[in-house]
Amino acid sequence: MAYLCRPISLLLLLRQNRISFPSRFSPLPNSISNPPRRIRCRSISSGAAAGEVAHEFRFFRVYRDGRVEKFHQTRKIPPFDHPVTGVRSKDVVISPEPPVSARIFLPEIRDPNSKLPVLLYVHGGGFSFESAFSPDIHNYVSSIAAKAEAVAVSVEYRLAPEHPIPACYDDSWAALRWVAAHAGGAGPDAWLNRHADLGRLFVAGDSAGGNIAHDLAVRVGAGGLPGVVGLAGMVLVHPYFGGTEDDAMWLYMCPENGGLEDRRLRPAAEDLGRVGCERVLVFVAEKDHLRRVGAWYAEELRRSEWGGKSVELVENFGEEHCFHISDLRYEKAAELVDKFSSFIKES
Repeated sequence: MAYLCRPISLLLLLRQNRISFPSRFSPLPNSISNPPRRIRCRSISSGAAAGEVAHEFRFFRVYRDGRVEKFHQTRKIPPFDHPVTGVRSKDVVISPEPPVSARIFLPEIRDPNSKLPVLLYVHGGGFSFESAFSPDIHNYVSSIAAKAEAVAVSVEYRLAPEHPIPACYDDSWAALRWVAAHAGGAGPDAWLNRHADLGRLFVAGDSAGGNIAHDLAVRVGAGGLPGVVGLAGMVLVHPYFGGTEDDAMWLYMCPENGGLEDRRLRPAAEDLGRVGCERVLVFVAEKDHLRRVGAWYAEELRRSEWGGKSVELVENFGEEHCFHISDLRYEKAAELVDKFSSFIKES
């Protein structure tokens, strides 16, 4: 994913607080991070009307009049059955209001009497762009479903800042609860009723999606899921957990925040101890600006009172942030997908 620009205005405040990883952070006043009450979003174009910029971040800028211009346009494709791998896909509605949907991937069924592990996947995109329905995310999750021989549910959550955080967290939690409702084969989706083994339920995400996946695992550990004992595992690929200049953007997108110590931005020890899964796999990339926070997460999870079995940290040497998603034919991208899939198959 391209890095387009650095935040201004709020970034100055971060620098004034002398933020540096891995220091513990001091809260910023909520009045600084509050977005306009009415946000009108549009993709950036050469014909965009000029105006005074109030805030500029990596993925969007905000004007004084409340307009928001995003720097990424996301193309969406319909579900389809893959002619080579045999993976089928379809879209489902999780909730009509608030609007939450998902794309389900069903791998080729080799034994109709066997049940398959289930993966709930949360896409990245700085909480503000990308989609479960984009070509890159579709192909990526479809590849994992094929190699892991797992039913995958890819969440289409509401994006910030037009839908301020915590919408993305709450939508993903609604999707996980929707999946869990299929325990016993009595849920609303026939594929999950027929093929899902919810005793082998995984959550995963890339970048911002990794951050959201962690939040889901904490919620499971704190209160559980209806009909499901817990998560078999969690996969975080190049996850975001604060400690970077993008913290200003996250605070802006989350009007009601706890400052730089917010548990969603920077996981606290007590939340790490509540992560509700048995095994964790964390990927970091050598040239990624999030490498240190990903490695920090894995180490802090090991040190916490978490009762899981194993935490594995894998480094993608010579690679940048989320290098794997745009070209799955690339050798190292294929290795990442193979490792991801093996982690699920080992359950």
